[in-house]
Amino acid sequence: MGISDRAARAGEATRLARGGADWLLGSVAGCEDPSLYHGLTGIVLALREAAEHFGDDRYDRAVADGVEAVSASVETVEDSSLYFGLAGFAAGLRALGRPDAANVALRRIRDRFDGQRWGPMFELFAGNAGIGLGALAAGDVDLAVDAVTPYLTTADRTAGGVNWPVRPSPARSHHIAHGTLGIVYALAAVGEAADREDLIELALAGAADVVSRNEAGPDGFLVPHSDPPHRPELIERYSIGWCNGPAGDAQVFRLLARLTGDSAWIRLGDSCWHTVTQSGVPRRIRPGFWDNHGRCCGTAGVLALACDRIVERGDDFDFADVLVDDLTRHAVIDEAGVRWSNHEHRADPPDLEPHPGWAMGNAGIVRELLRYARLNEGSFGGYAIAWPDHPDTDLHRRGAVFAES
Repeated sequence: MGISDRAARAGEATRLARGGADWLLGSVAGCEDPSLYHGLTGIVLALREAAEHFGDDRYDRAVADGVEAVSASVETVEDSSLYFGLAGFAAGLRALGRPDAANVALRRIRDRFDGQRWGPMFELFAGNAGIGLGALAAGDVDLAVDAVTPYLTTADRTAGGVNWPVRPSPARSHHIAHGTLGIVYALAAVGEAADREDLIELALAGAADVVSRNEAGPDGFLVPHSDPPHRPELIERYSIGWCNGPAGDAQVFRLLARLTGDSAWIRLGDSCWHTVTQSGVPRRIRPGFWDNHGRCCGTAGVLALACDRIVERGDDFDFADVLVDDLTRHAVIDEAGVRWSNHEHRADPPDLEPHPGWAMGNAGIVRELLRYARLNEGSFGGYAIAWPDHPDTDLHRRGAVFAES
């Protein structure tokens, strides 16, 4: 692809992202969900990305309004988790220049800790692992260590390594959102920050368990959602996206590669990418397959990994282009801006109302489109504000291990 074609792609991604950010402006006022996952914290972080990219005061004003609203919710929200509660607020508010409100959130998280956990879930989205990552991003290493220390005494030995009971039901989940690899990420990140080799060693044992479950052969990487299958009447056995598939598994392997200097983790990340690119994504090849455009379990989450690989592995843009072309085809564009409607084949009508948030909607998509555009222009390959569970590509780019093939 020539320079003019690359510039045209960057321009199209930028136009989509700007329209997506414009649509988000109407979501700040009156948003009743302050969370990182669906709500205001994720929206505000995306608008900060847009503000820094475009230099547009409208986005800055919306960010300021959103920060005030999130700050006001700190004293009333009871959930302590990263994606649905106070840990996400703390991380976001610290990054957005409100350490006072972040510290209130951290104090409330600590006050609600019983010494073992904050609730029935014991994973990254809603439990200890995510709270540890949120505390770490907010600058409280001691709280982060407290959050992940219970994993030392609750790990169960398996044939391949260790795993944990992550929910009240018997199922053991394996991936980043609700399972072993999310705990691995938190143990490794907090272990590095606190210089705790025992936490890193436990992380490696957890990763070994998941690696031992690979069913994709020597070239790929595909591990079931959970064993025994959790809610199999609703949840497919295998997923591809960030939350429960190789697009997210690869993010954990990226972190472990940097921490250990072991190129085996790079090869595992390459295997994840092989599976993703050969899966049919982003085509809807059957009912229920690839119905989501968002960051959590859709196209934007795969685009994030594609851009990571462009920076770290020197990949070409070919698959990232495919993903952005798909987002372009499915964009709803009118005078209100740009947004995306996810698809649920079991619903009537199947095209769902567009979401503004990070997980399933505009906020997550806008961030990835802007990053893709910058990479096409040959500029900054990271984010204005990094996510607590997404390794920084600039850190990785400085690591000698990533020079290996």
